[in-house]
Amino acid sequence: MPSLSVAVITFNEAANIARCLHSVAGLADEVVVVDSFSTDDTPAIAAELGARVLQRAWPGYAAQREWACTQAQHNLVLALDADEYLSPELFQSIAKVKIQPIADAYTFNRLNRIGDYWVRHGGWYPDRKMRLFDRRKVRFQDAGGHDSIVPLPSATTAHLEGHLLHYANANLHERVAQVNKLSLDSARYLYAQGKRSAWYRILLKPLWRFVAEYLLRRGFLDGAYGLALASSSAQYVFWREFKLWELTRRQKPSARK
Repeated sequence: MPSLSVAVITFNEAANIARCLHSVAGLADEVVVVDSFSTDDTPAIAAELGARVLQRAWPGYAAQREWACTQAQHNLVLALDADEYLSPELFQSIAKVKIQPIADAYTFNRLNRIGDYWVRHGGWYPDRKMRLFDRRKVRFQDAGGHDSIVPLPSATTAHLEGHLLHYANANLHERVAQVNKLSLDSARYLYAQGKRSAWYRILLKPLWRFVAEYLLRRGFLDGAYGLALASSSAQYVFWREFKLWELTRRQKPSARK
């Protein structure tokens, strides 16, 4: 039976880290927490709950998560953020995989919460993530403000039942601030990849994102939050494209005069 390492990346997560680590108690054979020099009690709480705590300056999501996984003792790794935790059903699904592996990497649905509401439609669900894997069979890549774990071509994958529960935003004010940050991160990432914006993208892509999330993916079933989140997603796309246009303009000689 393979042993399981849980790798968690943190920064100022004192409000969340205990919930995350309690959710893997009895499942993880070790827990590694890689902290980016938190100024709160995150490291102390993690250590008190039995985690091995390492400190490393923040290099970006993909690089930090990959490094955290390399510090694990075991090849089977469950990679989590501190504001995520396992549902009982997902706990049992992973426990079964430990006894009898069926793939090299596993996906499961993430259920996101804003305020006191769990979002079950629109662009926030099912929010499929690959977070359980044989670390020798995946690669880590940046995704414009986030990271993505991608199986190697030879790797096999399977989907597990149960939810990865995620405290995404405390309120809409926090969501709007997040949109502003992520849109810039994504614009910079796209610019570095050689992508460029255009007026038709600025005008049409936000509209399409709203229609897709609110109507096609039935975000309207989440009531007021469904409307707010579809609108914030459209806003994210609008600012991402506009900031990408601005980055491009700044590189033109005429824009620097």
